[in-house]
Amino acid sequence: MQRLLTHEEDKLLQSERALLEELRILIARLSATEADVKLLKASARQMEELFLLVVVGEFNAGKTAFLNALLGERLLTEGVTPTTSHIHILRHGEKFQQETTADEILLVHLPVEWLRDINVVDTPGTNAVVQRHQEITEEFVPRSDLVLFVTSADRPFSESERTLLERIRQWSKKIVVIINKIDLIEDPADRVKIVDFVRENGRALLGADPQIFTVSARQALQAKTQAKQSNNAHPQGDLWDASQFAGLERFILEQLDDRARLRLKFENPLGVAAKLIEKYDQVIRDRQLILKGDFETLDTIEEQLTAYVEDMRRDFVYQRSRVDNVLYAMSERGDRFFEDTLRITRILDLVNSEKVRGEFEREVVADTSREIERHVSELIDWVVDKDYRQWRSVMDFISRRATQHADRIVGSVNSDFEINRQNLLTSVGRNAQLVVDSYDHESDALKLSQEVQMAIFQTAAVEVGALGLGAMLVALLNGVWLDITGVLGASVVAALGLYVLPYRRGKVKAEMRDKVNLLREKLDTALTHQFENEVNGSLQRMRDAIAPYTRFVRVEREKLEKLDAELRVIKSTITQLRNAIQAL
Repeated sequence: MQRLLTHEEDKLLQSERALLEELRILIARLSATEADVKLLKASARQMEELFLLVVVGEFNAGKTAFLNALLGERLLTEGVTPTTSHIHILRHGEKFQQETTADEILLVHLPVEWLRDINVVDTPGTNAVVQRHQEITEEFVPRSDLVLFVTSADRPFSESERTLLERIRQWSKKIVVIINKIDLIEDPADRVKIVDFVRENGRALLGADPQIFTVSARQALQAKTQAKQSNNAHPQGDLWDASQFAGLERFILEQLDDRARLRLKFENPLGVAAKLIEKYDQVIRDRQLILKGDFETLDTIEEQLTAYVEDMRRDFVYQRSRVDNVLYAMSERGDRFFEDTLRITRILDLVNSEKVRGEFEREVVADTSREIERHVSELIDWVVDKDYRQWRSVMDFISRRATQHADRIVGSVNSDFEINRQNLLTSVGRNAQLVVDSYDHESDALKLSQEVQMAIFQTAAVEVGALGLGAMLVALLNGVWLDITGVLGASVVAALGLYVLPYRRGKVKAEMRDKVNLLREKLDTALTHQFENEVNGSLQRMRDAIAPYTRFVRVEREKLEKLDAELRVIKSTITQLRNAIQAL
């Protein structure tokens, strides 16, 4: 900008710079593309540069002819072939000079006075042999302060021109439509139809009626050439009037005064910012949509784990009851044994304690310890198998999630967000797979069996050491046996009579039931405690495995919510700045 700014204008300039920097930092946190970050930086720099006018249109619409007419002489090469295959930047110079930059942009310096305040970009036609459409729309249009859209009266608004205009509109640029070659249309009514057609299509594409000029660049250049040959300062006459160029020239060189150009210059970065806000607002929406699926995944896994624990606890009641049933069966056998044995008719047998002991062990104790050990072993196998199946279920579910929605994010999705998310999903699946692959039923069951027996011994039978469940069972029932044999002997048979034996039989039966119940309770306590340890341990391992993924999803959601709020604030600030610009 060449003019000195007022205090209010300078304050507005500083506000825009601060907004662009704030937006640059924000989109960088969204893994913005390098091109978008550079665009914001360039927009901030361009607020200090000359007014940039960009001329666009289709090949053979007469863009170069229009610029020659505006310059007043044929300084740029025209032709029936797509000669403007390079982008031309017209700048002021003391003499005609041109040079090609490293990125194949042709800089043309011209001794034209109004170029001291304006730089002009002449672009290749949208349908030129050397296509530069992408470069035009993504590099120069965002940087432009005003776009002159040139179309030809003999074929206005071609399909490629519509596409180009739609892309330009996305940057919120001021667009002026120039209908060139109007001299080819002789009938005034046809000219009106063409203007109406362009206005109608422009309104549909731009959302408002565009400013339209109808000109004949060929006639305007001829009129200016004649005036120069006649040493006239300004073209005049029928040829100049027929060209209708005066109104367009007045608009560009007079109406676009310092204040008008300043407004457009201030508007330019806001249009760029608004476009990028729209783009990265969609990035946030897409990431939030993916995270919504991730939260649903975590909720589903948690529901599965909760159901897994509930199922395990419910099924454990059945598994545990099988051990109880063995002890109940032994208790019932004991009742029958005492009923049959502790009778007056078997006094002689009772005196032989070894014989009774043998019968007691064969008929009552029998293979109780082996059955208990078998059921405990089956319970252990069941716990290990269920744990294995649950890990596989988690692994399969995470694996399916890892391959879903890979194409849901707009733009360069291969950002830190998606890479981290994919890595975490892969890590969870890998951890689950490691558990599944390391599954060894026999080894795991043996380890758990040892832990269960240790828990049982520590809880119920410390005194028997490591002799096994059978030794523990005999030790706990030994008191019952001593009670049987301690009161019976030849020397006291006569004193027992018919009353003592029934009483003693009932007492012994009750004591045995108490002993069995005690054994059952201690076994139940040991098994339940160990079962809960195993289930909770498995549950914790699964939650630990998905913990990094869980943290990522939670933190990313909080981050996106904050960025979304900041983006809305910036959007509101743009509206305020635009209102301030209009008030200049």
